[in-house]
Amino acid sequence: MPRFSKKVIFTGCLLLTAAVVLSCANNPPENIRNSCDIFNEKGGWYSDALDSYEKWGVPVHVQLAIIYQESRFVHDAKPPRKKLLWVIPWTRMSSAYGYGQIKDSTWDWYLKSTGNRWADRDEFEDVVDFIGWYGSVSHRKLGISKWDAYNQYLAYHEGHGGFKRKSYKKKAWLMKVARKVDNRAKSYHTQLSKCEDSLDKGWWPF
Repeated sequence: MPRFSKKVIFTGCLLLTAAVVLSCANNPPENIRNSCDIFNEKGGWYSDALDSYEKWGVPVHVQLAIIYQESRFVHDAKPPRKKLLWVIPWTRMSSAYGYGQIKDSTWDWYLKSTGNRWADRDEFEDVVDFIGWYGSVSHRKLGISKWDAYNQYLAYHEGHGGFKRKSYKKKAWLMKVARKVDNRAKSYHTQLSKCEDSLDKGWWPF
């Protein structure tokens, strides 16, 4: 049986610990229906969401409601695969990826517009910045209030061109989903009003 030096064992332990910490950091919050619980568990997230709000003007509760709807806070969420011959997994339905289910083309637009070229769709900090940026563009181009979760979500889902054409009018299911996003945002807002003063705005390791 091979013998390992203390240095090798120590290094291995450090790597294992780092892997466990990273895995835990990427796990969704345990209670995704309560904004206070989300931020108390994921300490650095509140600072990230607040930074986005201060930069772009889209409030924290709207950011959270969109992420809830898009991925349930799963960092590497992807659309389901199509089926070949009804049984064989095939290509995915779109290039959407990450917390915000953002398509490749839209993400590229964000990167070019903001210069935030190191951003990733599976990083919470970058996704809330994206949602804030996109919401601010929706406000500028379409006149949608940054606090209007219902119409912000419709523009998020349909794109600015689709929203302008009112494509959602032919999708009763989508308007129903947007209403759920709006209700979720209001619930998050009420919860935040009770805990926001106690949330730590400082630096966290994840």
